[in-house]
Amino acid sequence: MANLHKKHPRTYARNRFLSRKGNEKIYETDSLFFLKLVGVIILGSFWLKFAGAVTLGELHINALPIGAIVCFFLITKYEKYQFNRKIWYAVLMCVTILSYFLPSGILL
Repeated sequence: MANLHKKHPRTYARNRFLSRKGNEKIYETDSLFFLKLVGVIILGSFWLKFAGAVTLGELHINALPIGAIVCFFLITKYEKYQFNRKIWYAVLMCVTILSYFLPSGILL
């Protein structure tokens, strides 16, 4: 008689994002999450703006998102879980796009 049970890969408790009861495991405190959020907002709003447009061929550049570039690499390096990285990337992109239209950054 053939084996009727389908083989499932084992999921050990240390690799689970949720506990057996369905509760999320907490890996960081709320204050650390808030500190990271403030850091992402501050770095995402840092732009290097030019008084006149810089021309590279047919491309005109008015500003460079220096803070967003630095923050992207910091998130990639220090955030361990992919789900959390996705959240930070979304927050970073929203803050960066919003701060482009606000008078923030360094003017050269």
